[in-house]
Amino acid sequence: MNEKNGTVSPERKDAAAGLAQVGRTQIRAQRKVGDGPLDSVALEGEYAACAAELGGDLAGRERAQAYLAGTRSLYHGAPMPWAYVPKIFSPADAAHLAWAAETMGAIMDKLTRRYLEDPALRARFGFTPEVEAATLVPLPYEQQIPIARVDIFLDEQTGAFKFCELNTDGSAGMLNTVETTRACALTEAGKRFAVAHKVAVFDVLGACADALMACYRQVPGMPEKPRIAVVDYAESISAEEIAEFIELFAARGISLRFTDIRNLAYEDGRLSDSQGPIDGVWRRVVISELLEKPCPGAEAFMRAAREGRVPIVGGFRTWPVATKTVFAVLHDPVAATFLTSEEIAFVKEHVPATYVLNEQSDLAPFAYKDAWIAKPRDGYNSVGVVAGSDCTPAEWRSALEEIRATGGVVQEYVRPYATPNLPGDPASGETSCVPYMNMEGLYLFNGRFAGVFTRCGRNATIGEHTGRLMMSCLVTED
Repeated sequence: MNEKNGTVSPERKDAAAGLAQVGRTQIRAQRKVGDGPLDSVALEGEYAACAAELGGDLAGRERAQAYLAGTRSLYHGAPMPWAYVPKIFSPADAAHLAWAAETMGAIMDKLTRRYLEDPALRARFGFTPEVEAATLVPLPYEQQIPIARVDIFLDEQTGAFKFCELNTDGSAGMLNTVETTRACALTEAGKRFAVAHKVAVFDVLGACADALMACYRQVPGMPEKPRIAVVDYAESISAEEIAEFIELFAARGISLRFTDIRNLAYEDGRLSDSQGPIDGVWRRVVISELLEKPCPGAEAFMRAAREGRVPIVGGFRTWPVATKTVFAVLHDPVAATFLTSEEIAFVKEHVPATYVLNEQSDLAPFAYKDAWIAKPRDGYNSVGVVAGSDCTPAEWRSALEEIRATGGVVQEYVRPYATPNLPGDPASGETSCVPYMNMEGLYLFNGRFAGVFTRCGRNATIGEHTGRLMMSCLVTED
């Protein structure tokens, strides 16, 4: 966007040209695990071969990098690190991802509903009385988990996959996916691929906005044009992504603004910030961070959540399924009391074994470091996550002791599937593709699959602090 007048720049129009939106009708019948490689293997191989023919396509990467520098998809003021080769799926591949995402979405919904009914199940999550009380506040709309992103490690050779973690409400990455995809369309390989194949993209920003408004429209007495606040800590929010949403909502006649949680006040059932009253909230603040950073605004937000008089999309209802302990609960025999036999089989096959440690836990079963990854109980943004394969034996022992002392989890390590890639930024100096490990985040808006957030890296942990690259995502119509 042109920051001065909000118009779309000619470069951005060019980048978006020809990229149609993916519709549900384009997602055809689901493939089965074991049917052989996904179509993505051949499609991405074709794209990587084109990069090799072009000697790394330095000129095309320069164009794409210059485009990204003029967008909001920035990281510390510079274009987000991105990968040259996109993730490319066929309609059959996309149907497979939709099945994976929506099956897990149904499981998350069932777990949430049982959590509300069963004090024994609630106790397994170990929340403070204050947080537990907030998770039980009734919602003024039907959908338990309006916004989610379920992250998977997908083996494209077989279609097999394992979940990495479940994210709700604050699931970022939408803007990065959109802009990186537009940038790739400007490279020479991107142009050649678009000539050879009819391609489309997911409208994740629009689908997310639709899901939010569908919730608010169900709230009795909600104004026709409500004042919605995106609530988070200023240092944690993706300000550029929220700026995109502000424009998207404005085009629909809805006022959306960002509010630092520290600036909230709550009195007589009314939530407000320095700009005035707030009719509804999109909670982007991660609850563990909220507990780490107490302030009067956070207390006001918690009071508003407990009283339930201000509609909060997701509320605190979505927190249990976003914890690091949820996989351990899904593997517990208690899951058979609310899941079908098919869903239990799905969990056994696709959810990695996960163990919650305490001070009495024996660490011996986790001694083979390459088989495990350790995660803080209340971590977020991959902070504090340690893969045993990245450690020396002494470092792994230290990580396990820290997790045991703090009640974190140890999880089966799933080695990500690797595909050929190279950094999009030509300043990297790299011109040949090498293996990068992939991770796919599958967006779920009101329970429906709506797009893919893809990233890759060369370390065992693919995260914000481990040199990851953002990937674009295409769906072919062939």
